[in-house]
Amino acid sequence: MNPLAEAIDQLGLTSLWTYIGLFLAASLLMIWRLEAMLDHGLEGTALATIVMPYCSGLGNLIFVGIIAVRHGPAQDVLTNCLVNNVTNLTLVLGLPALFWGLSLRTESKAKKGAAKKKGASTAETEQKINRLSLLLTLSAVIFFTGATWALGADGQLDASDGLVLVALFLFWQCFQVFDVLKHNVRQRHAFRPMFYLDLAVILVAAYGSYVSLDWLVDWLSAQKGGFINASNLGWLSGWLMVVPNALLAFYYAAKRRADIAYASQVGDGHICIPLCLGLSAMIQPIAVPKFFETGLAILIGAAVVHLACVLFTGGLPRWMGWPLLAAYAWFVGTGLLGA
Repeated sequence: MNPLAEAIDQLGLTSLWTYIGLFLAASLLMIWRLEAMLDHGLEGTALATIVMPYCSGLGNLIFVGIIAVRHGPAQDVLTNCLVNNVTNLTLVLGLPALFWGLSLRTESKAKKGAAKKKGASTAETEQKINRLSLLLTLSAVIFFTGATWALGADGQLDASDGLVLVALFLFWQCFQVFDVLKHNVRQRHAFRPMFYLDLAVILVAAYGSYVSLDWLVDWLSAQKGGFINASNLGWLSGWLMVVPNALLAFYYAAKRRADIAYASQVGDGHICIPLCLGLSAMIQPIAVPKFFETGLAILIGAAVVHLACVLFTGGLPRWMGWPLLAAYAWFVGTGLLGA
């Protein structure tokens, strides 16, 4: 038993709700410090495409490690990843779109003066850059999902397939990191000292996430009967880990920062597919479930829809929330009934 879990046990607080609360508190702590990073040298696009996906997808990475250490079924990792990604691109983006819309275009009134015109021009340029970055990230989702579909066509993902997926992810991350560094050099941005303090706080939150997920996986594995049991570990863990993503999406959508709300969900998908899936396949072969192709088809379809909306309408219109919710309902029905 790790020190934090032991302390909780000594206080007599060991329960399901304690550890769910710990997981949510750790996730909220991450969101709080991520928001601060915007003021400490990390611009919105970098936050959404590099740092935030690792934080919101941290639970999925921890889940891979827990399943590996416990020698659990690797198929639970695949289910977890599919549930996470499909939920992000349909339900988690569809609901904020219905409430606020996810427009990447900022309405600007006519301004007088050369300085104001210059400022408006700079904002418009930044908006276009963020939009292009999002289009690139959505294209990567389609590419990674298609590659996973092709590698799993033989009915399983083995160690060599996993190596390919991890290599694709690392190449993508190298591209993203160098792009951000290039941007910082051009803009003469530098990370402030508080940036590193925020990272330290996020590491503390990561430890809290690990402790809570380790206990929750152990608890779920011991359950028998009903829907909440070990056989549905992939679905239940996937839904739990989507909660931080949903908080991010609703928080930034309500603040009219659709660029971060949008890109954080899309970027988070890369942590699951291909990284988590690739790491798990390298540890032990994964037999693909019956709804594997359905889930990937919905993922690709949702990514294409988002790409078209960003390209032609400058964001996700409110009415598009309904088709996305319908696609999610189809995914859940197909996955659970066909399991």
